[in-house]
Amino acid sequence: MAGKLIVGLGNPGPQYAETRHNVGFQFLDYLAQKYGLAFSTFRFNAHLAFGSVRGQEVVLAKPLTFMNLSGQAVKPLVKSLGILPSNLLVVYDDLDLPLGAVRLRPKGGSGGHRGMQSIIDALGHSDFPRLRFGIGRPARGDPVDYVLGEFSEEEKAAILLAFEKGLKVVEGWIEGGMEEALRRFSLLAVTESLEKG
Repeated sequence: MAGKLIVGLGNPGPQYAETRHNVGFQFLDYLAQKYGLAFSTFRFNAHLAFGSVRGQEVVLAKPLTFMNLSGQAVKPLVKSLGILPSNLLVVYDDLDLPLGAVRLRPKGGSGGHRGMQSIIDALGHSDFPRLRFGIGRPARGDPVDYVLGEFSEEEKAAILLAFEKGLKVVEGWIEGGMEEALRRFSLLAVTESLEKG
């Protein structure tokens, strides 16, 4: 099938489900819940949900390879489903963005994120869109311990607001590609600045 493939990055297993590093999985669960999709299929070392969002066929994928090997699941999925680079969206956490920040890019490097680097290496290019959710960086302590720690209740509220914004951007991408996604993202940014002003 053609259509859109949205890959959320995270680590499999209940012990990782609520951690900061699993924001990609968490956002896909949020999106699936909004559109009544169920993660009921296992293929190519990934947990998949098939369905329709905004009238378009989509596949949501959570690689079960562990974060740093995500490309091993994404490459065969892309090939099997016949997904064009522009129709692949990867969603993941970003230590270098403030908690709750949302960033959309049409392509680019991994920014040091090992899950993203694994996908770039497996596909042999980085010409696909990505949506990043900021989780903030700890003032002290080991970043590894931080990303594998769970959100506080206050942080969960900030992430939920970020997911609401991210959903609007993803809906735009599904309906009208990157151009529409960027348009909606810029509208959200303007609205946010007006509210703060």
